Formats: sequence, C-alpha cells, structure tokens
Amino acid sequence: MVENSEAKLREFERPQPTGRLLVLFNPGTDGGTMGQCINNATGANVYSSREFKGNFSQMEAALNDGEAVTFGKFPLAVVGQNGDTGRMTALSADENVRQARPEFFMYAMGDLQQRYAAWVRDGLRLLADGAVDGAMGAGAFGDDAQAAVSRTFQDTDDFTWGLAATGASSSNYNGYGIKVAVLDTGFDLKHPDFAGRKIVAESFVDGEAVDDLQGHGTHCAGTVAGPASSSVGAQRRYGVAPDASLYIGKVLSNSGTGKEGDILAGMEWAIDEGCEIISMSLGRPTWIGERPDPVYEAIGEAALDAGSLIIAAAGNESYRDFNYIAPVGSPANAKSIMAVGAVDSRLNVATFSCGGLNPGGGEVDVSAPGVAVYSSFPRPRQVRVLNGTSMACPHVAGLAALWAQCDKSLRAQKLWDAVARSAVEIGRRRDYGRGLAKAPDAD
Repeated sequence: MVENSEAKLREFERPQPTGRLLVLFNPGTDGGTMGQCINNATGANVYSSREFKGNFSQMEAALNDGEAVTFGKFPLAVVGQNGDTGRMTALSADENVRQARPEFFMYAMGDLQQRYAAWVRDGLRLLADGAVDGAMGAGAFGDDAQAAVSRTFQDTDDFTWGLAATGASSSNYNGYGIKVAVLDTGFDLKHPDFAGRKIVAESFVDGEAVDDLQGHGTHCAGTVAGPASSSVGAQRRYGVAPDASLYIGKVLSNSGTGKEGDILAGMEWAIDEGCEIISMSLGRPTWIGERPDPVYEAIGEAALDAGSLIIAAAGNESYRDFNYIAPVGSPANAKSIMAVGAVDSRLNVATFSCGGLNPGGGEVDVSAPGVAVYSSFPRPRQVRVLNGTSMACPHVAGLAALWAQCDKSLRAQKLWDAVARSAVEIGRRRDYGRGLAKAPDAD
C-alpha cells in the first residue's frame, strides 16, 4: 500500500504532455533566427503569433498540422509534433536553442486539487509516516502558528474577511487606471455585478468563447476587481480593487485545463494590452528537488522588462493535517514570478497551501486570504465561497493594483518590491513568504 501510494503521488506530479513541443531560445534570439532554426531542424513552416491576432483557431489549426508558432514577447516557440519524434532531438542540437521539451497541460488550481485529492488522501496517512523522503514538514499549526496574531477575521455585511485582513476595505485607493489581466477559465460577461462595466476579453482556447462555464475564472476576477457595492447574494464588497480595468484572457478550457502555448498567447496579449499586473491561478505540481523551469524564468523576466508583474498561485497539493507539505508548483516557482500562498481567517497557513521547499526560486513570496473566500460566480449561482491558493493569488493582484495606483513609479520590479515590503510577517518564510500582503494605508 505504501509503495502504491508513492507511485500514484509521483505519477500525478509528472507533467502531462500535450503532444506538442515548447522551444526556448537563447536570450536575444530574434524572430527570424528562431524561424530559421525551427525550419532547418524540423522542416515546419513557422508563423508569428502576431499573424493570428483575433483568430486563435487558425493558430491551433497550424499547430495541429505540425507547423510552428513563435512569440514576439518571449524567446519561445510552440512546435506541432506531426508524428515526428525526432523533432525535439533536432531542435535541442541547434546552438541557438537553450531548451526543447514537451509542452505540458496546466490546470486551474481548484480543479487540480480536486483531481489530486480523489486518490491520494488515504495514502497520505502512510506518507506522513515517512514513505516519501523530503516531503514532510510541520503541520498547519504547531510551530507555524503566529503567537503575535490573535484576531480572527470574518465576513460582514459590508465586505469579506479577506478585504479586512489585507486592509483593502479601509484603503484610500481603488485601482482606478490600472489594468489587471486575469488569465483563467474566462468570465461570465453578463454577471449582474459587472453590468455596464467595460471588460476587455479574449479567448485563447480553440472552439470556446470567453464565457466561463467552469466558474474558477469568474471567482478570481471578482476577487481582483469586483464592485465596491454588490447587487447579488449577501451584497457585500468582495473586490480588492473595484475600479481596476479588467482584462480577461481565457487560457483554460471549460474543463479547467489548458496548453502552455495557449497560456503563452494569453500572456503576450496581456502585455501587448499594457496590463501592469497579470494574475494566474493556474499551474502544475512539482516534485521535491525540482528546479524552476527556465521557460517561465524567461517569461517572467520578459514581462518585467515590458512593465508587467506576473503573480501566480503557489499550489494546493499540501495536506498539512497529515503533516505533508508539497513544494510550490510551476510557474509560480520561477524567480521572476511572484508566488502566493494561502492563509485562513486566523492567519494560519491553509492546510493545502504549498511550501517553499525547492532550491533556485521555489519559495513562497507573500501570502493572502485563500480559505472561505466569497466572490462572484457564473449565473445562475452568481456568488460562491471557494478555497485555494487560486483565491489568494487574485487578492495579491488586486493589492498590486492599489499600490500601482498609489504611486505611478511602481511598475514591474518596483511594484513587486512594494507588495513584498507591505507584507506583515506572520510565520515561517517557508510557508508564508514575507507574510500577509497589505494594501496602501492599511491599519
């Protein structure tokens, strides 16, 4: 039983390939050189992602035919396999190529946790006794509890507990003039709380409209920038930055899964649209000892250079009630992407929140509310309470919007530094990073 549980855990942690390739080029490689390298190595026709702007289905069709697509903002390309298993070897041999690897699926964090929990929870009773070396850590409470924090936050008639805990409810700022991209499962564009509001939206999922049938994206977007006064449910405020401009990129399907190339297209779009903040509550698990993927190191650095801060959920694969802590997932484990862990209303680390166990950048950067989070949800339900680092990530994205409004000089790395400096230390850095992120003017 122990051996079987460990095998299942490792199988789940293994990235799931899409059948396509992702190629990372050396820094400074221009689009023409990338195209020539791919054509020489594979014979594939090469297109720029710019050629498919507004017609993403054509890009998918080209990749399905075994062709290749380069991304102008990043030194990256996606190459369709077309049944040729030698393509990755040929690409890896090119002197301009830093890495060629399979493209993987990414998941909405809520969906990921549900799939993970379906089979592993019973096995973790055995894992907690030491079946997997290096994956153990302190429990959710014990030596991680914060003696200095005695207050318990709760939802009120006026606003959610997360807004109170982060100080967003008392801040003088509302995110006005700041563009925040939420890359997720889309959004319910006819949600009554967003009636009359200008929302820029684009789908990067072939054959699916922006409309959110899964719910994850609508919930995350609501936490970032739900209205100051809600008209549904308990009618409490749940948006951190209610006047921020929302840019919705559907990069995950209605089943909660997405290809890395689709996500890359959404990130490039968000940067082109001038979004100061990109919120991504998506990813995949990593294993103990795994180093950050150079692909996401390069993407995060390119985004910062372009003036955009990427904020990502740390992951939900821990079971701290069984004394099991999983490492921060990808892409949040990249040094150039801000990783957000989750806390509950007592400011204890959430039992599912991943920890900073891996070297080379796999730490939690800051924490935010991620347990019993009330926010918007697709009709007819309209509102829902969810748990996850997926819910913590948009809290920090909203807080970043407040900081960006507060001081126009705070962009990219300077904005990262401001959010990190705002954090109040509440426990071990492995679990909380710098601490609980706070709004400007927070008490």
